[in-house]
Amino acid sequence: MAAKKDELTYEAASAELNEIVAQLEDEEVTIDDLAEKMKRASFLIQFCSGKLRDTESAVQKIIREMEDAGPVAPDDKDEPF
Repeated sequence: MAAKKDELTYEAASAELNEIVAQLEDEEVTIDDLAEKMKRASFLIQFCSGKLRDTESAVQKIIREMEDAGPVAPDDKDEPF
């Protein structure tokens, strides 16, 4: 179920990581595959952590920009919607 790196989304990475965890918990992973599964899990954790950090930074930037802009008058013509 591994997606290509350039197609990997947070949701896909999280789902794959959950699948690996379930396999480990159910002892479905052979000793021969254990190192490879752990390496993939490590990559997925790093990928998801990076996505979360990037998203948090983007949201914080948007909030700061909104706070710096101040209140908008109801008749303001520059509404984006």
